[in-house]
Amino acid sequence: MNANAATRLVLIDGSSYLFRAFHALPPLTSAQGEPTGALFGVVNMLRAVLKERPHRVAFVLDASGPTFRNELYPAYKANRPPMPEELRAQVEPMIEIVRALGLPLLRVAGVEADDVIGTLARQGLGSAMEVTISTSDKDFAQLVEPGITLVNTMTGNVLDRERVIEKFGVPPERIVDYLALVGDTVDNIPGVVKCGPKTAAKWLAEFGDLDGVMAGAAAMGGKIGENLRDALGTLPLARELATIRTDVELPQTLDSLTLGGRDIDALRVLFARFGFTQSLRELESGAAGAGEATDLAGAIDPTADAAAGINAANTGAAEIASVDRERYVTILERAQFEAWVDKLAAADLWAFDTETTSIDAQRAEIVGVSFATSENEAAYVPLAHDYPGAPPQLRREAVLARLKPLLEDAGQRKVAQHGKYDINVLAHYGIEVRGVAFDTMLESFVLNAGANRHDMDTLAARHLGHRTIAYHEVAGKGARQIPFSEVAIDDATRYAAEDADVTLRLHHALWPQLSALAGPRFVFEKIEMPLVPVLARMERTGVLIDGAMLAAQTRVMRKRMTELIAAAHEVAGHPFSLDSPKQLQTVLFERLGLPITQKTPSGQPSTNEEALAEIAELHALPRLILDYRMLAKLVSTYTEKLPAAINPRTGRVHTSYHQAGAATGRLASSDPNLQNIPIKSEEGRRIRQAFVAPPGFVLIAADYSQIELRIMAHLSGDTGLLAAFRDGIDVHRATAAEVFDVEASAVDANQRRAAKAINFGLMYGMGAHGLARQIGIERKLAQEYMDRYFGRYPGVRDFMAATRERARRDGYVETVFGRRLHLDSIRSRNASARAGAERAAINAPMQGTAADIIKRAMIEVDAWLDPKDPTAPKARMLMQVHDELVLEVAEGSVDEVREGLRARMMAAASLRVPLDVDVGTGLNWQEAH
Repeated sequence: MNANAATRLVLIDGSSYLFRAFHALPPLTSAQGEPTGALFGVVNMLRAVLKERPHRVAFVLDASGPTFRNELYPAYKANRPPMPEELRAQVEPMIEIVRALGLPLLRVAGVEADDVIGTLARQGLGSAMEVTISTSDKDFAQLVEPGITLVNTMTGNVLDRERVIEKFGVPPERIVDYLALVGDTVDNIPGVVKCGPKTAAKWLAEFGDLDGVMAGAAAMGGKIGENLRDALGTLPLARELATIRTDVELPQTLDSLTLGGRDIDALRVLFARFGFTQSLRELESGAAGAGEATDLAGAIDPTADAAAGINAANTGAAEIASVDRERYVTILERAQFEAWVDKLAAADLWAFDTETTSIDAQRAEIVGVSFATSENEAAYVPLAHDYPGAPPQLRREAVLARLKPLLEDAGQRKVAQHGKYDINVLAHYGIEVRGVAFDTMLESFVLNAGANRHDMDTLAARHLGHRTIAYHEVAGKGARQIPFSEVAIDDATRYAAEDADVTLRLHHALWPQLSALAGPRFVFEKIEMPLVPVLARMERTGVLIDGAMLAAQTRVMRKRMTELIAAAHEVAGHPFSLDSPKQLQTVLFERLGLPITQKTPSGQPSTNEEALAEIAELHALPRLILDYRMLAKLVSTYTEKLPAAINPRTGRVHTSYHQAGAATGRLASSDPNLQNIPIKSEEGRRIRQAFVAPPGFVLIAADYSQIELRIMAHLSGDTGLLAAFRDGIDVHRATAAEVFDVEASAVDANQRRAAKAINFGLMYGMGAHGLARQIGIERKLAQEYMDRYFGRYPGVRDFMAATRERARRDGYVETVFGRRLHLDSIRSRNASARAGAERAAINAPMQGTAADIIKRAMIEVDAWLDPKDPTAPKARMLMQVHDELVLEVAEGSVDEVREGLRARMMAAASLRVPLDVDVGTGLNWQEAH
């Protein structure tokens, strides 16, 4: 976009802006509880567009009502779900803001916004204008030609002719044909079944255009050729539906598409209403140049407005300057480095980051380090770039030795993004990082755990309106990816220094929001941040695995899988693949005639685990398939994968724990995932036997007993539940006695199992239908059981009702310690979405509080087992799995650790009922459990 602003026309796809912002940003709300996330995103993207001061501009939205495409094809867009209520509520306010900002807004009945934009684009091109379409909609690629480009304002990606070909495999003039072949499930445009982007591009390259593809259909072989011939009757319609019109009669001319003067009074009211505090402050102070459209962007500050957006909690963060990568410094000389060491030592807060050879922190080697002390004040120190012609670099050992006092100084406050990784990497070089006061990933997570991603690139786009350099842009991707050590140092500087710079900026954007919220701030400062070094130590410690035992288990299970395959073939009467859903559908539902209980999104009979379990009593084959799948999963996920994960340097398996994973705050783990090793099956228990203690040590496993039920008792204050736990009564047995109207001593195992399902099911928001399915009874009887339960525990019923109401009022629920879970759909008009949010509202305080409790326990236990303390027992934490901690303990310290561990876990929270912890010991995990 090098054209002079006087000849530029910018066409803004308002619908794309709105939906993209809604799904990309957290569920922000104003002080009045109105949703503002999409509004903030739209304003942020407008800011980026208007900074360039285009001479002609239009903000285009879809008009309500049907369009000509609905007349052509009544099923057009028929499958689209209704707009979420939280988004619908932001449409009119968005229009008010757009108009108050002086932007021309177009909505034309009978056509879509795409057609209005297409018409204006061609008119602008005909008037010798340079046209930019601001959108993320792929359909607009058909309009690209010299003079018309697309830009995705959220990511900064620009599509011209070459990039369209690179992205889609076809030129712009073939995009409509491409879209017709591929189809569009969102808009319900019929295409060719199983024709994906690669097939469509290949056909168009071979046959020239859609007409050529259709003409060649008769000679097309295979199933895809058959699908193409089946679609011949609908492809012309699909092409017409996908074609953006460029000849729409419009009420405005190009000359009328100029920025008007801002409506200061209207903006003042709108900014105050939605909590855009910094924008309001600048408006009031006249910083934007009242009435001057060219200074419009100055009235909108994304950083401060994001802070204001979450329940209007904003402390007035200053506007952040735009990122200037040219100011970043490459440090190759000793004097430069010493000057930066002095700068870091004098800074109140600084960001740091490492560049390495691997994403596996236990195997990574440092290639370089970067720092930032303020906006655009960032530097990169390359230490191990080894490509031909690379300049001489400072010696890694010397640099790290000089940085060690700063990194280990707890008084030197630091900020990182996912700092646990950097802490682990630096630990391998003898540096025990201290003083990491902030982690921007965790700041984002605690503010809004429900947001789908908390990586730096996403956060920069969301909170700073900035597109960071992607890793593949400097190192390539796929087969062409090079190690970071081979990246040119100039490119590495821009990438690495930006990481540190943006991390510091993100902290300045996020901390004002977080520090203003007492509960989330407590969770961040007292739970999540202190847990980071604890998890880092556990990851470095790892766990000892008996690889030979797992190999033996693999052989046994593979033999059993072979037997199950043979048995399945015999029962079915012929051979087939147990791993093929399509063949399973044919055997189960066509040849055997078993009932179809569930369907896939595409309408096919489902063969998932739940569907097979529902018909397992009707025929032997579904049970054989379920048993086969269970073994196949154990082999592929654990008995074969765990030995391969043993680190050759340590001889142990090192998982990675994720704090910013589950919205409730529960930890997750990966590479390998140790959270989901089954405990109920014999095969799963055998896998746990392969987690062993080294000679001279034993394993101790400590597990909270019925912790979520105890939390329910605390939160609900139900007198029956409180009394049961205080008196040490078996709650499941007591519930069974009440529900089944028998003496507690007469409760049998099946009744207790049903009562356990009721106790836990109701906590998860389960209804009578779900309970009936789980324990295998009629729905009416399940409802009777639930009614008796609530008669026995009325406080639970009242708590659930009050929680739903509070969630609808506030838009979130909280744990005992103040962790918040925002519920986007709690006010939705969609009954299913709303019901799901209500179930989450009941469950999240229990699961989240349980997560907080075990995290607090881990922090206390880690401090107690400090290896630097000569009085500490000889033990270390290995794993955290759900409500359980697993430790490796010297044989001489077992009694001390058992009692001290139990006492600290029980003291991790003060509830109205006592916490109870089961502690076991053994030479392996199963034995200790």
